[in-house]
Amino acid sequence: MTRPHTVLAGGTDFYPTRVGRAIEEDVLDIGGIPVLRGISSVPGGWRLGAVTTWSELLEADLPPLFDGLKQAAREVGGRQIQNAGTLAGNLCNASPAADGVPCLLALDAEIEIASSTATRRVSLDQFITGVRRTVLAPGELVVAIHIPKPAREARSAFLKLGARRYLVISIVMAAATLEIADGRIVDARVAVGACSAVAQRLPALEAALIGATLDGDLADRVERTHLAPLSPIDDVRGSAAYRNDSAVVLLRRLLAGFAP
Repeated sequence: MTRPHTVLAGGTDFYPTRVGRAIEEDVLDIGGIPVLRGISSVPGGWRLGAVTTWSELLEADLPPLFDGLKQAAREVGGRQIQNAGTLAGNLCNASPAADGVPCLLALDAEIEIASSTATRRVSLDQFITGVRRTVLAPGELVVAIHIPKPAREARSAFLKLGARRYLVISIVMAAATLEIADGRIVDARVAVGACSAVAQRLPALEAALIGATLDGDLADRVERTHLAPLSPIDDVRGSAAYRNDSAVVLLRRLLAGFAP
């Protein structure tokens, strides 16, 4: 029986976990497949190829809708990691602290999956099922990430808390996308990462933002009860209580940053 291959793109998560031991599994490097790379406008939104790197995202000419994802891209390791690490790799690694996940959740992303016989799409909130777990079946690859085009003006933002400014695993991170009409929020998507096994949207906070104007008062709409979907843990980077407190502060700062 043929052993399944370990799929590799940038390798920025694969190699560090194998320091000091031989690589014994069969590896399939997909980083050189042109059709899997690049960002393009498509009917209804944008297609982000699976092996598009964080640096390529940063250099792409994209609307303010993508500002939050670009802010996260600047904090995915150092420049060398950003040059090699890929958007889909960040998702498939399924770390609770994956910087791209809250942003893509707030962008309502869908994941395009292909095998030799079929393709399918799943929403990002269904794609990652737990720590290091996804819905990918044997023989399937992520080939693209799809971002829908909002019906209205939209802006996004991202903030991350770590033990230092750069080159650090997140303790808490938050992302938001706001759709705006006549100076008021008509739709909101807010997500928090590193505070549960899988990054979570905050529906109660999203509902509380509807109808608000873009001013400093947005921060006042954040309440601790809005964090109910989260389940932070105690670890070496912070206690559960610290994460909860930090999530409130981070969300308030994030939303205050949308003020004109």
